[in-house]
Amino acid sequence: MSMMKIFDIAGSAIGAQSQRLNTVASNLANVDTVAGPDGSAYKARQVVFQTMLTAQGSSGVQVSTVVENDTPGRRVHDPKHPAADAEGYVTYSNVNAVEEMVNMISASRSYQNNVEVMNTARSLIAKTLQLGQG
Repeated sequence: MSMMKIFDIAGSAIGAQSQRLNTVASNLANVDTVAGPDGSAYKARQVVFQTMLTAQGSSGVQVSTVVENDTPGRRVHDPKHPAADAEGYVTYSNVNAVEEMVNMISASRSYQNNVEVMNTARSLIAKTLQLGQG
């Protein structure tokens, strides 16, 4: 495998994990949002990864789609809330903050690992060039 393909693979993984982190951030920002006037609340989103093959014969990862979680949001009885329905219930988003924090840690570590792969490859290339000079 060419050393340059390592940068392609790790770079694609960094881009995919970056999008995953953005999705997690959006989910966490909407943990306590309530249903709007149309009655639907924010739905948690998850990225779906897919193997990517390039014309140069290397592979990598890309985000194929972002899917919404269809589980119903939590309903809280609060008749005084301005967004309460006729029965006095307020529908909140279906985002689970604990799951999103775990997802964020996983994405962050994957991102960091791929940065480390790129740094190690760069270091190996530099050492190889130094051997050629001697």
